[in-house]
Amino acid sequence: MAGRLHVQQLPLARLLPSLKMAEPLIESPNVAPRQPISAIRTVEGQPCLESLFWGLTPPWLKVLDNAPHCARAETLNQRGMFQEAYRSRRCLVPVSGFYIWKRLPRAKQPYLVTQVNRGPLLLAGLWCRYHTTLTTYNDSTALVTVPANACLSHLTDRLPAVIDPRNADEWLNPDTAHTRLDRLLTPAPLELLGAFPVSKQINFPTYQSSACAHPTGPMIRWTTS
Repeated sequence: MAGRLHVQQLPLARLLPSLKMAEPLIESPNVAPRQPISAIRTVEGQPCLESLFWGLTPPWLKVLDNAPHCARAETLNQRGMFQEAYRSRRCLVPVSGFYIWKRLPRAKQPYLVTQVNRGPLLLAGLWCRYHTTLTTYNDSTALVTVPANACLSHLTDRLPAVIDPRNADEWLNPDTAHTRLDRLLTPAPLELLGAFPVSKQINFPTYQSSACAHPTGPMIRWTTS
């Protein structure tokens, strides 16, 4: 599961040429839940980059700290909090990487997961709208997680679902068949992602140094040899 995001220098115009930048990309080397993040969703038939609160907050949620920042793909059609959003309100969260923690006997070691070539990633998300008045509202999002692939499963049991840019329109389109959506929510290809250990300083949300992404050890990646 992703507890933090790394969002820096993303070539979104090249990744999604039809993308409308309604708001500037929110960049940070260490984004924690309960903060605004940039997400892509369909607005009037066009993918549009906007700011959403990271933590799904449906109207009936009473405690903000209970807003989930992740949702398991296997239960999206079973849990009322996620069911409607999965059917018609899907988004993509562009990142340069995300952090996970490997459990050790006496501590947890943070790792940054990125594309092996350090290119951008599009993470599957859901969003919902909470009207505070008749004319004002807050929009929020949660990432969708799937089982970790064989390359990274010794670090964590779950990872955010990665959507191939070629499937972005299909994921965002509210009319896409659910059977097709389910096929998009699968573990990432073995050769796509790598992970390397980083400083435990990223445990502190206030730590916003570029050193967040500096490896403290070699990258774990899939090899066939």
